[in-house]
Amino acid sequence: MRSVLFVPGDSPRKFAKALTTGADALVLDLEDSVALGRKEGARETVREMLGGDRAGKSLLVRVNAFDTGMTLGDLAAVMPARPDAIMLPKCRGGADVTLLGHYLAAFEAAFGLEEGATKILPVATETAESVQGLTTYTPAHPRLLGLLWGAEDLMSSLGATANKEEGAYTGPFVMARNMCLFAAASAGVTAFDTVCTVIGDLDYLAAESRAARRDGFGAKVVIHPSHVDAVNAAFTPTEDEVAWARSVVSAFEDNPEAGVVSIDGAMIDKPHERAARKILASVPAGA
Repeated sequence: MRSVLFVPGDSPRKFAKALTTGADALVLDLEDSVALGRKEGARETVREMLGGDRAGKSLLVRVNAFDTGMTLGDLAAVMPARPDAIMLPKCRGGADVTLLGHYLAAFEAAFGLEEGATKILPVATETAESVQGLTTYTPAHPRLLGLLWGAEDLMSSLGATANKEEGAYTGPFVMARNMCLFAAASAGVTAFDTVCTVIGDLDYLAAESRAARRDGFGAKVVIHPSHVDAVNAAFTPTEDEVAWARSVVSAFEDNPEAGVVSIDGAMIDKPHERAARKILASVPAGA
């Protein structure tokens, strides 16, 4: 999974367009993109979206946060249609994932779904409390799909007047980003980079995406269909990277007792092998 595109939960038209993009996954949103008066109807619309042709994409649903009192109603509406995962906004830490996991287990049992099939993707840095809770995701809950860092709501939580200066995130937001990356690595799950809010500048988007992959993020969420291709390109290993990874894995498979191998005069050890296997795991099917 490289790109995850948000789709307003009350817009079948935008959902239909999103299905034609190259996004690996879609988030059917019941939270920020749906006005309060439209949320009830959006639940039924999302359920219908889930029940149609998914075009080979994973479909996630972003429910409303626990503190809204709407989470269980959202789940009751969408779980019969088998979402692949639930995105939980304003997640405060591992305890919230555990609580949501209990809810999902109950709905899976009630609707005859496979136990544990529904994964959880927390938005893990939207409040100061959430940032403080990043260490609580380890050990990882069996349903934990990854950790997503977000900068927009965090700005409000901190009382900040901006989160960027001259196109770069300011100190508190860089810290939240990096802490989320470390927390995901510690839990052994994918770190998801936040949305790029600069809609019209694809060069800026591409640079931001490449920097995220360089640092260890495995995917990026996007809010506009025009961003999907640039994000996919940034998170797809290059031919040179794949060739190197294959040579490393092959060398260790040919020498299973070796802790270090030599490739083109360079000493390659087990951390390189783990990195190589991660690269190969991220190669899109059929590539």
